[in-house]
Amino acid sequence: MAINLKKGASFNLTKEEPGLKKILIGLGWDLQSNPIDIDASALMLSGKGKLLDEPYFIFYNNLRSPDGSIQHMGDNRTGKGDGDDEIVLANLDLVHPEITEILFLSTIHDGAKKRHHFGMLANAYIRILDVQTEREILRYNLGTEFVNNTEVEFGRLQKISSEWRFLASGAGTALGLEAILNKYL
Repeated sequence: MAINLKKGASFNLTKEEPGLKKILIGLGWDLQSNPIDIDASALMLSGKGKLLDEPYFIFYNNLRSPDGSIQHMGDNRTGKGDGDDEIVLANLDLVHPEITEILFLSTIHDGAKKRHHFGMLANAYIRILDVQTEREILRYNLGTEFVNNTEVEFGRLQKISSEWRFLASGAGTALGLEAILNKYL
């Protein structure tokens, strides 16, 4: 049975799931109104808290990290349907040795311009599955506190003392994707 995390909680994947190498990170949500184009992305950060290099920003126009460890499975522009709306695959053994954190972010495409925000969604979550067994390991349901936010950091994979942990961060902003990226450049 999957572990349900609360905001701010951490789960040690290496310790609790020995031998885990390939994971699926599923992000999902339900629409309460018209289609909204939400884009999932991953930022691969060095120990200095900065993007290792521009190609380590993984999103719909850059589907694979240079080290081959992260692969975005493509853009879902409508959010319609059941299950995960966007998927990112990760092979933890292939992550570049300078990467200590992988941040998973969702942004609403032209959110401010279209007056769309995460308060227009329901049941937003991030979950991690073991690719080999297809078993859900953990899930973090975001809740409803993201009204007027056009970007939400769902969670982070953190490498601490050679152990991978997942942090359920749940942090929203309305700064725009460019401002967030500038923070990590």
